[in-house]
Amino acid sequence: MKPDLFESPDYYSVDDLLSEEHLLVRDAARSWVKREVSPIIEEYAQKAEFPKELITGLAEIGAFGPYIPEAYGGAGLDQISYGLIMQEIERGDSGIRSTASVQSSLVMYPIYKYGTDEQRQKYLPKLASGEFMGCFGLTEPNHGSNPGGMETRFKDMGDYYLLNGAKMWISNAPFADIAVVWAKNEEGRIFGLIVERGMEGFTTPETHNKWSLRVSATGELIFDNVKVPKENLLLGKSGLGAPLGCLDSARYGIAWGAIGAAMDCYDTALRYAKERVQFDKPIAATQLQQKKLAEMITEITKAQLLAWRLGVLKNEGKATSAQISMAKRNNVAMAIHIARESRQILGGMGITGEYSIMRHMMNLESVITYEGTHDIHLLITGADITGLSAFK
Repeated sequence: MKPDLFESPDYYSVDDLLSEEHLLVRDAARSWVKREVSPIIEEYAQKAEFPKELITGLAEIGAFGPYIPEAYGGAGLDQISYGLIMQEIERGDSGIRSTASVQSSLVMYPIYKYGTDEQRQKYLPKLASGEFMGCFGLTEPNHGSNPGGMETRFKDMGDYYLLNGAKMWISNAPFADIAVVWAKNEEGRIFGLIVERGMEGFTTPETHNKWSLRVSATGELIFDNVKVPKENLLLGKSGLGAPLGCLDSARYGIAWGAIGAAMDCYDTALRYAKERVQFDKPIAATQLQQKKLAEMITEITKAQLLAWRLGVLKNEGKATSAQISMAKRNNVAMAIHIARESRQILGGMGITGEYSIMRHMMNLESVITYEGTHDIHLLITGADITGLSAFK
Protein backbone atom coordinates (compact mmCIF):
# COMPACT_ATOMS: atom_id res chain seq x y z
CA MET A 1 0.00 0.00 0.00
CA LYS A 2 1.48 3.32 -1.11
CA PRO A 3 1.51 6.10 1.49
CA ASP A 4 -0.78 9.08 0.90
CA LEU A 5 1.72 11.86 0.15
CA PHE A 6 -0.88 14.42 -0.95
CA GLU A 7 0.07 18.08 -0.55
CA SER A 8 -2.67 20.60 -1.24
CA PRO A 9 -1.85 23.27 -3.83
CA ASP A 10 -2.62 26.86 -2.80
CA TYR A 11 -1.02 29.06 -5.44
CA TYR A 12 -2.94 32.24 -4.50
CA SER A 13 -2.80 31.77 -0.70
CA VAL A 14 -6.54 31.07 -0.55
CA ASP A 15 -5.98 29.75 2.97
CA ASP A 16 -5.56 33.38 4.03
CA LEU A 17 -9.23 33.90 3.18
CA LEU A 18 -10.30 31.14 5.56
CA SER A 19 -11.02 31.46 9.27
CA GLU A 20 -9.26 29.45 11.94
CA GLU A 21 -12.38 27.30 12.25
CA HIS A 22 -12.40 26.66 8.50
CA LEU A 23 -8.81 25.48 8.61
CA LEU A 24 -9.43 23.21 11.60
CA VAL A 25 -12.47 21.63 9.93
CA ARG A 26 -10.63 21.13 6.65
CA ASP A 27 -7.50 19.72 8.25
CA ALA A 28 -9.53 17.27 10.33
CA ALA A 29 -11.26 16.02 7.17
CA ARG A 30 -7.95 15.86 5.30
CA SER A 31 -6.29 13.82 8.04
CA TRP A 32 -9.23 11.44 8.18
CA VAL A 33 -9.13 10.88 4.40
CA LYS A 34 -5.40 10.14 4.53
CA ARG A 35 -5.83 7.76 7.44
CA GLU A 36 -9.09 5.98 6.62
CA VAL A 37 -9.96 6.42 2.94
CA SER A 38 -6.70 6.36 0.98
CA PRO A 39 -5.48 2.97 2.29
CA ILE A 40 -8.65 1.11 1.27
CA ILE A 41 -10.27 3.02 -1.58
CA GLU A 42 -8.55 1.32 -4.53
CA GLU A 43 -9.47 -2.12 -3.21
CA TYR A 44 -13.12 -1.15 -2.79
CA ALA A 45 -13.20 0.48 -6.22
CA GLN A 46 -11.91 -2.73 -7.78
CA LYS A 47 -14.59 -4.69 -5.90
CA ALA A 48 -17.28 -2.11 -6.74
CA GLU A 49 -18.35 -2.09 -3.11
CA PHE A 50 -19.22 0.72 -0.71
CA PRO A 51 -17.03 0.69 2.42
CA LYS A 52 -19.70 0.92 5.10
CA GLU A 53 -17.06 1.10 7.83
CA LEU A 54 -16.45 4.71 6.76
CA ILE A 55 -19.91 5.87 7.85
CA THR A 56 -18.93 6.38 11.49
CA GLY A 57 -15.86 8.38 10.51
CA LEU A 58 -17.86 10.56 8.12
CA ALA A 59 -20.20 11.40 10.99
CA GLU A 60 -17.29 12.14 13.32
CA ILE A 61 -15.72 14.70 10.96
CA GLY A 62 -19.09 16.44 10.60
CA ALA A 63 -19.72 15.36 7.01
CA PHE A 64 -23.40 14.63 7.67
CA GLY A 65 -25.33 17.89 7.87
CA PRO A 66 -22.40 20.14 8.88
CA TYR A 67 -24.57 23.26 8.55
CA ILE A 68 -27.55 21.75 10.40
CA PRO A 69 -27.94 23.37 13.87
CA GLU A 70 -26.47 21.54 16.82
CA ALA A 71 -29.96 21.30 18.35
CA TYR A 72 -30.76 18.71 15.66
CA GLY A 73 -27.44 16.87 15.81
CA GLY A 74 -25.57 18.86 13.18
CA ALA A 75 -22.26 20.65 13.63
CA GLY A 76 -23.71 24.16 13.19
CA LEU A 77 -20.95 25.12 10.73
CA ASP A 78 -21.11 27.62 7.89
CA GLN A 79 -21.30 26.96 4.17
CA ILE A 80 -17.57 27.34 3.52
CA SER A 81 -16.87 24.67 6.12
CA TYR A 82 -19.34 22.40 4.34
CA GLY A 83 -17.58 23.04 1.05
CA LEU A 84 -14.15 22.34 2.48
CA ILE A 85 -15.30 19.02 3.95
CA MET A 86 -16.70 18.01 0.55
CA GLN A 87 -13.43 19.05 -1.10
CA GLU A 88 -11.36 16.85 1.17
CA ILE A 89 -13.67 13.85 0.91
CA GLU A 90 -13.76 14.01 -2.89
CA ARG A 91 -9.99 14.25 -2.89
CA GLY A 92 -10.30 10.72 -1.54
CA ASP A 93 -13.15 9.62 -3.82
CA SER A 94 -16.20 11.14 -5.51
CA GLY A 95 -18.36 8.20 -4.45
CA ILE A 96 -17.65 8.77 -0.77
CA ARG A 97 -18.38 12.46 -1.23
CA SER A 98 -21.64 11.51 -2.96
CA THR A 99 -22.67 9.52 0.09
CA ALA A 100 -22.04 12.53 2.33
CA SER A 101 -23.61 15.03 -0.10
CA VAL A 102 -26.81 13.03 -0.37
CA GLN A 103 -27.06 12.61 3.39
CA SER A 104 -26.47 16.33 4.03
CA SER A 105 -28.05 18.25 1.18
CA LEU A 106 -30.69 15.89 -0.16
CA VAL A 107 -31.97 14.21 2.99
CA MET A 108 -31.15 16.31 6.06
CA TYR A 109 -31.60 19.66 4.31
CA PRO A 110 -35.20 19.08 3.12
CA ILE A 111 -36.23 17.64 6.47
CA TYR A 112 -34.72 20.66 8.21
CA LYS A 113 -36.07 23.27 5.74
CA TYR A 114 -39.44 21.78 4.83
CA GLY A 115 -40.25 19.44 7.70
CA THR A 116 -42.03 19.87 11.03
CA ASP A 117 -40.14 20.08 14.28
CA GLU A 118 -41.36 16.57 15.09
CA GLN A 119 -39.82 15.30 11.84
CA ARG A 120 -36.58 17.14 12.59
CA GLN A 121 -36.33 15.69 16.06
CA LYS A 122 -37.15 12.19 14.84
CA TYR A 123 -34.75 11.95 11.92
CA LEU A 124 -31.99 14.58 11.95
CA PRO A 125 -29.96 13.47 15.01
CA LYS A 126 -29.87 9.87 13.75
CA LEU A 127 -28.89 11.02 10.25
CA ALA A 128 -26.14 13.25 11.66
CA SER A 129 -24.65 10.38 13.65
CA GLY A 130 -24.86 7.91 10.76
CA GLU A 131 -27.28 5.68 12.67
CA PHE A 132 -29.71 6.38 9.82
CA MET A 133 -28.60 6.71 6.22
CA GLY A 134 -30.81 8.37 3.66
CA CYS A 135 -31.36 8.80 -0.07
CA PHE A 136 -33.19 11.24 -2.34
CA GLY A 137 -35.73 10.16 -4.93
CA LEU A 138 -36.26 12.61 -7.80
CA THR A 139 -34.86 11.16 -11.06
CA GLU A 140 -37.09 8.65 -12.81
CA PRO A 141 -36.61 6.21 -15.71
CA ASN A 142 -38.40 8.59 -18.09
CA HIS A 143 -37.55 11.92 -16.45
CA GLY A 144 -34.01 13.09 -15.73
CA SER A 145 -33.33 16.66 -16.85
CA ASN A 146 -37.08 17.32 -16.80
CA PRO A 147 -38.03 16.31 -13.24
CA GLY A 148 -41.30 18.21 -13.47
CA GLY A 149 -42.60 15.43 -15.73
CA MET A 150 -42.36 12.88 -12.92
CA GLU A 151 -44.86 10.04 -12.94
CA THR A 152 -44.56 8.95 -9.29
CA ARG A 153 -47.86 9.74 -7.55
CA PHE A 154 -49.45 9.58 -4.13
CA LYS A 155 -53.13 9.47 -3.27
CA ASP A 156 -54.89 10.51 -0.08
CA MET A 157 -56.53 7.41 1.36
CA GLY A 158 -57.89 9.09 4.49
CA ASP A 159 -55.59 7.62 7.14
CA TYR A 160 -52.48 7.46 4.94
CA TYR A 161 -51.07 8.26 1.50
CA LEU A 162 -50.75 5.53 -1.14
CA LEU A 163 -47.50 5.93 -3.11
CA ASN A 164 -46.80 4.39 -6.51
CA GLY A 165 -43.93 4.87 -8.97
CA ALA A 166 -40.21 4.41 -9.39
CA LYS A 167 -36.96 6.36 -9.14
CA MET A 168 -33.55 5.44 -10.54
CA TRP A 169 -29.85 6.38 -10.29
CA ILE A 170 -30.31 6.89 -6.57
CA SER A 171 -27.13 7.14 -4.48
CA ASN A 172 -27.30 5.31 -1.12
CA ALA A 173 -30.53 3.56 -2.14
CA PRO A 174 -29.39 -0.04 -1.49
CA PHE A 175 -28.67 0.57 2.20
CA ALA A 176 -30.72 3.69 3.01
CA ASP A 177 -32.95 3.59 6.08
CA ILE A 178 -35.12 6.42 4.76
CA ALA A 179 -35.80 8.04 1.40
CA VAL A 180 -36.97 11.60 0.77
CA VAL A 181 -39.19 10.97 -2.24
CA TRP A 182 -40.72 13.58 -4.52
CA ALA A 183 -44.11 12.76 -5.99
CA LYS A 184 -47.23 14.43 -7.33
CA ASN A 185 -50.51 14.47 -5.45
CA GLU A 186 -53.90 14.04 -7.12
CA GLU A 187 -53.87 17.69 -8.18
CA GLY A 188 -50.42 17.32 -9.77
CA ARG A 189 -48.58 19.30 -7.07
CA ILE A 190 -45.12 18.05 -6.08
CA PHE A 191 -44.44 17.23 -2.42
CA GLY A 192 -41.75 15.40 -0.53
CA LEU A 193 -42.53 12.31 1.54
CA ILE A 194 -40.31 10.44 3.98
CA VAL A 195 -40.45 6.74 3.10
CA GLU A 196 -38.90 4.30 5.58
CA ARG A 197 -37.28 0.97 4.84
CA GLY A 198 -39.61 -1.81 5.87
CA MET A 199 -42.76 -0.16 4.55
CA GLU A 200 -44.63 -2.80 2.58
CA GLY A 201 -44.19 -2.42 -1.18
CA PHE A 202 -40.98 -0.35 -0.90
CA THR A 203 -37.90 -1.99 -2.47
CA THR A 204 -34.43 -0.72 -3.43
CA PRO A 205 -32.76 -2.96 -6.06
CA GLU A 206 -29.06 -2.19 -6.55
CA THR A 207 -27.57 -0.98 -9.85
CA HIS A 208 -24.60 -3.13 -10.89
CA ASN A 209 -21.94 -3.08 -13.63
CA LYS A 210 -20.97 0.58 -13.20
CA TRP A 211 -17.62 1.80 -14.53
CA SER A 212 -18.00 5.03 -12.55
CA LEU A 213 -18.60 5.80 -8.85
CA ARG A 214 -17.81 2.18 -8.14
CA VAL A 215 -17.56 2.69 -4.37
CA SER A 216 -20.90 4.47 -4.25
CA ALA A 217 -23.97 2.29 -3.72
CA THR A 218 -26.49 3.14 -6.45
CA GLY A 219 -29.96 1.73 -6.89
CA GLU A 220 -33.62 2.20 -7.69
CA LEU A 221 -36.58 3.05 -5.50
CA ILE A 222 -39.72 1.06 -6.30
CA PHE A 223 -43.08 2.00 -4.75
CA ASP A 224 -45.85 -0.55 -5.17
CA ASN A 225 -48.88 0.66 -3.21
CA VAL A 226 -46.70 1.88 -0.33
CA LYS A 227 -48.72 3.18 2.62
CA VAL A 228 -46.98 6.33 3.87
CA PRO A 229 -48.16 7.82 7.18
CA LYS A 230 -49.58 11.31 6.81
CA GLU A 231 -47.11 12.66 9.35
CA ASN A 232 -44.31 11.80 6.86
CA LEU A 233 -45.34 14.49 4.36
CA LEU A 234 -43.02 17.52 4.09
CA LEU A 235 -45.45 20.42 4.15
CA GLY A 236 -43.02 23.33 4.40
CA LYS A 237 -42.67 23.79 0.64
CA SER A 238 -44.29 22.27 -2.44
CA GLY A 239 -43.79 22.49 -6.17
CA LEU A 240 -40.68 21.75 -8.19
CA GLY A 241 -38.83 24.52 -6.33
CA ALA A 242 -38.73 22.30 -3.23
CA PRO A 243 -36.48 19.52 -4.62
CA LEU A 244 -34.53 22.04 -6.71
CA GLY A 245 -33.70 23.92 -3.51
CA CYS A 246 -32.12 20.72 -2.20
CA LEU A 247 -30.21 20.31 -5.43
CA ASP A 248 -28.81 23.83 -5.06
CA SER A 249 -27.21 22.77 -1.80
CA ALA A 250 -25.87 19.54 -3.29
CA ARG A 251 -24.54 21.27 -6.41
CA TYR A 252 -22.76 23.77 -4.22
CA GLY A 253 -21.04 20.89 -2.43
CA ILE A 254 -20.06 19.36 -5.77
CA ALA A 255 -18.46 22.65 -6.86
CA TRP A 256 -16.11 22.31 -3.90
CA GLY A 257 -15.75 18.54 -4.12
CA ALA A 258 -14.57 18.58 -7.73
CA ILE A 259 -11.66 20.79 -6.67
CA GLY A 260 -10.52 18.01 -4.36
CA ALA A 261 -10.46 15.47 -7.19
CA ALA A 262 -8.56 17.92 -9.39
CA MET A 263 -6.05 18.64 -6.62
CA ASP A 264 -5.36 14.96 -6.14
CA CYS A 265 -4.77 14.39 -9.86
CA TYR A 266 -2.53 17.47 -10.12
CA ASP A 267 -0.52 16.54 -7.04
CA THR A 268 -0.02 13.00 -8.34
CA ALA A 269 1.02 14.21 -11.79
CA LEU A 270 3.40 16.85 -10.41
CA ARG A 271 5.15 14.37 -8.14
CA TYR A 272 5.39 11.76 -10.91
CA ALA A 273 6.72 14.28 -13.44
CA LYS A 274 9.51 15.27 -11.07
CA GLU A 275 10.51 11.64 -10.49
CA ARG A 276 10.07 10.14 -13.96
CA VAL A 277 13.31 10.45 -15.98
CA GLN A 278 13.33 10.23 -19.76
CA PHE A 279 16.09 11.38 -22.11
CA ASP A 280 18.35 11.96 -19.10
CA LYS A 281 16.10 14.42 -17.26
CA PRO A 282 12.83 14.48 -15.31
CA ILE A 283 9.87 14.90 -17.64
CA ALA A 284 8.86 17.89 -15.48
CA ALA A 285 11.78 19.71 -17.14
CA THR A 286 10.15 19.47 -20.58
CA GLN A 287 8.04 22.26 -22.03
CA LEU A 288 4.97 20.16 -22.81
CA GLN A 289 4.69 18.76 -19.30
CA GLN A 290 5.27 22.18 -17.73
CA LYS A 291 2.49 23.54 -19.95
CA LYS A 292 0.10 20.87 -18.68
CA LEU A 293 1.03 21.42 -15.03
CA ALA A 294 0.94 25.22 -15.27
CA GLU A 295 -2.51 25.13 -16.85
CA MET A 296 -3.72 22.72 -14.16
CA ILE A 297 -2.69 24.91 -11.26
CA THR A 298 -4.18 27.95 -13.01
CA GLU A 299 -7.56 26.26 -13.39
CA ILE A 300 -7.51 24.88 -9.84
CA THR A 301 -6.77 28.36 -8.51
CA LYS A 302 -9.64 29.88 -10.49
CA ALA A 303 -11.98 27.17 -9.21
CA GLN A 304 -10.86 27.74 -5.61
CA LEU A 305 -11.64 31.44 -5.85
CA LEU A 306 -14.98 30.77 -7.54
CA ALA A 307 -15.99 28.33 -4.81
CA TRP A 308 -14.79 30.59 -2.01
CA ARG A 309 -16.75 33.59 -3.33
CA LEU A 310 -19.83 31.41 -3.79
CA GLY A 311 -19.42 30.23 -0.20
CA VAL A 312 -19.37 33.83 1.02
CA LEU A 313 -22.56 34.52 -0.94
CA LYS A 314 -24.15 31.35 0.49
CA ASN A 315 -23.29 32.45 4.02
CA GLU A 316 -24.90 35.82 3.31
CA GLY A 317 -28.00 34.20 1.82
CA LYS A 318 -27.29 35.84 -1.54
CA ALA A 319 -26.17 32.93 -3.75
CA THR A 320 -28.55 32.33 -6.65
CA SER A 321 -29.35 29.01 -8.29
CA ALA A 322 -27.72 30.25 -11.50
CA GLN A 323 -24.51 31.16 -9.68
CA ILE A 324 -24.41 27.68 -8.15
CA SER A 325 -24.97 26.13 -11.59
CA MET A 326 -22.04 28.10 -13.00
CA ALA A 327 -19.70 26.91 -10.24
CA LYS A 328 -20.81 23.26 -10.51
CA ARG A 329 -20.42 23.25 -14.28
CA ASN A 330 -17.09 25.04 -14.36
CA ASN A 331 -15.41 23.17 -11.54
CA VAL A 332 -16.44 19.69 -12.64
CA ALA A 333 -15.36 20.37 -16.23
CA MET A 334 -12.08 21.69 -14.84
CA ALA A 335 -11.57 18.57 -12.75
CA ILE A 336 -12.29 16.10 -15.53
CA HIS A 337 -9.91 17.92 -17.88
CA ILE A 338 -7.17 17.85 -15.26
CA ALA A 339 -7.78 14.15 -14.66
CA ARG A 340 -7.32 13.46 -18.36
CA GLU A 341 -4.19 15.61 -18.65
CA SER A 342 -2.74 14.02 -15.51
CA ARG A 343 -3.31 10.56 -16.94
CA GLN A 344 -1.32 11.61 -20.01
CA ILE A 345 1.60 12.72 -17.85
CA LEU A 346 1.69 9.32 -16.16
CA GLY A 347 1.48 7.48 -19.47
CA GLY A 348 0.63 3.81 -19.06
CA MET A 349 0.97 4.01 -15.28
CA GLY A 350 -1.98 6.37 -15.27
CA ILE A 351 -4.47 3.62 -16.02
CA THR A 352 -3.44 1.41 -13.10
CA GLY A 353 -4.92 1.22 -9.63
CA GLU A 354 -1.53 2.09 -8.24
CA TYR A 355 -2.51 5.70 -8.81
CA SER A 356 -5.82 7.47 -8.20
CA ILE A 357 -6.12 9.29 -11.52
CA MET A 358 -8.11 6.80 -13.61
CA ARG A 359 -10.54 6.26 -10.74
CA HIS A 360 -11.07 10.02 -10.44
CA MET A 361 -11.52 10.29 -14.21
CA MET A 362 -14.21 7.60 -14.27
CA ASN A 363 -15.94 9.08 -11.24
CA LEU A 364 -16.03 12.55 -12.75
CA GLU A 365 -17.81 11.18 -15.82
CA SER A 366 -20.78 10.70 -13.48
CA VAL A 367 -20.29 13.93 -11.54
CA ILE A 368 -20.40 15.95 -14.78
CA THR A 369 -23.83 14.43 -15.49
CA TYR A 370 -25.65 14.08 -12.18
CA GLU A 371 -27.53 16.82 -10.34
CA GLY A 372 -27.83 18.76 -13.55
CA THR A 373 -25.90 17.80 -16.68
CA HIS A 374 -23.07 19.92 -18.08
CA ASP A 375 -25.40 21.20 -20.82
CA ILE A 376 -28.36 21.87 -18.54
CA HIS A 377 -26.23 24.07 -16.27
CA LEU A 378 -25.08 26.01 -19.33
CA LEU A 379 -28.71 26.65 -20.26
CA ILE A 380 -29.49 27.73 -16.69
CA THR A 381 -26.79 30.38 -17.02
CA GLY A 382 -28.06 31.28 -20.47
CA ALA A 383 -31.60 31.76 -19.21
CA ASP A 384 -30.32 33.86 -16.32
CA ILE A 385 -28.31 36.30 -18.45
CA THR A 386 -30.83 36.62 -21.30
CA GLY A 387 -34.09 36.31 -19.40
CA LEU A 388 -35.17 33.74 -22.00
CA SER A 389 -35.59 30.03 -21.29
CA ALA A 390 -34.33 27.53 -23.85
CA PHE A 391 -35.96 24.58 -22.09
CA LYS A 392 -39.32 24.84 -23.83
